[in-house]
Amino acid sequence: MKETSRTAVKHSDSPTIRYPNILPPDTSLCQSTVALMRVVPTVYTSQVRKFPLIQPKLSSPRHGHLERILADVVSPQDYISGMNCCRLAKSGLTDELDLDGPVFSGKSFGAASNISGEAVFTTSLVGYPESLTDPSYRGQILVFTQPLIGNYGIPSTARDEHGLFRHFESPNLQAAGVVVADVAEQYSHWTAVKSLGEWCAEEGVPAVSGVDTRAIVTYLREQGSSLARITIGEEYDADQDEAFIDPEQIDLVRKVSTKAPFHVSSATGDYHVAVIDCGVKENILRSLVSRGASVTAFPYDYPIHKVAHHFDGVFISNGPGDPIHCQDTVYHLRRLMESSQLPIMGICLGHQLLALAAGARTIKLKYGNRAHNIPALDRTTGRCHITSQNHGYAVDSNTLPSEWKEYFVNLNDHSNEGLIHQSRPIFGTQFHPEAKGGPMDSSYLFDMYLENVSRYKKSQAIFQPEREHRPSPLLVDLLAKERVGVVPTTGMENLLRMGGAGEEAARAASVA
Repeated sequence: MKETSRTAVKHSDSPTIRYPNILPPDTSLCQSTVALMRVVPTVYTSQVRKFPLIQPKLSSPRHGHLERILADVVSPQDYISGMNCCRLAKSGLTDELDLDGPVFSGKSFGAASNISGEAVFTTSLVGYPESLTDPSYRGQILVFTQPLIGNYGIPSTARDEHGLFRHFESPNLQAAGVVVADVAEQYSHWTAVKSLGEWCAEEGVPAVSGVDTRAIVTYLREQGSSLARITIGEEYDADQDEAFIDPEQIDLVRKVSTKAPFHVSSATGDYHVAVIDCGVKENILRSLVSRGASVTAFPYDYPIHKVAHHFDGVFISNGPGDPIHCQDTVYHLRRLMESSQLPIMGICLGHQLLALAAGARTIKLKYGNRAHNIPALDRTTGRCHITSQNHGYAVDSNTLPSEWKEYFVNLNDHSNEGLIHQSRPIFGTQFHPEAKGGPMDSSYLFDMYLENVSRYKKSQAIFQPEREHRPSPLLVDLLAKERVGVVPTTGMENLLRMGGAGEEAARAASVA
């Protein structure tokens, strides 16, 4: 007998919105509950702090008038490493929150585990295996607006000629939870080896179907960024709401970034690019390697400016969460731009970190952009591109320094979608030009980046004719061939419970 589920929504300063459930109540079945709570303003600004970062400041406008209370309740270390709503509620902050909200019911078809995270929605029609394995979705409960999900099943973990996953963007399912209107129990596709429900159960990720996703999306669009909770149980328990966890207060990049460098070789070219892995997607690596660039990926907080002279370019990947957590990365990028003329490209979170290193600021979008059909205007050519996107933050283009200019702009909400340096080969895009599961309109940006790499490499050959054109064979032999020590997601509670011990165990297992 299948379990049913229910969704509850929480918000801070709006009246309760309750929606009719699709499924009639059935007390003979178990209940799976999703609860959403609005805990932040719709848009806020976060500015990079001065370096070196000696002591974190509890001054984010996101918390505003709560700053004094937070300073009394939470230590700076806890603020940076991650606070949960349970701790805030027990510390007297419940007066600031209205803990009431709508509950949605449905059937559980994934793992029988309780999780919480940020509720987000995607309007993508296809590509759910790629979306769910995208590290940028770490800590989020993903709501699909497409009515039917799972009809072509889940493909195998086959790898391509580069040793990269052919059908996935990372080795594991990254989303904390999955919510759909209708799940296909019978799948049909020549690449499929299992159903969506079987995959979610194997990965320890709860999934709910039969939910009125239209009402959830309406709520998210009206209320803005919201927290959610999926609970598998006989009935909804309001006391569980205190266990809400805000993944944006956690350094999620640390969870998804490799813990040691790894290398992916290219057999078609002699470029060598350093990738800062903030949660890099497989197709980003494939887009570089297939164009003739061997890739060495480094942990997100690696001091890249100290080894940049060994490479022909630097690439900053996508990743999850608030960019303000990546203070070390921003500092190293700033040092890199001060000391080197290397070509640099950033995508998604990498684009935001590049902007912070340049001195700009980032903002929290009301409900983010997650789809495969978002129009972005190239302000240098006047052409419009249909793009694939997945982000909840954006760069405030009004804060860009004079030597930078806006490259792309979102034609839906007019948020920033790219930046480019006025005179140096440095640029970034908020959208995903590699677009696995989405349009390929902007894939030419990888060609543009590697043209910059080629020009830099030729210029360096004049001054360093003895410079090796290929990665060192010793380096290739010694380094791992895939990301190292990344802990799979099993719900945000389990990640917090594991903490550093989980990372150390994963690192030890990878070395063994």
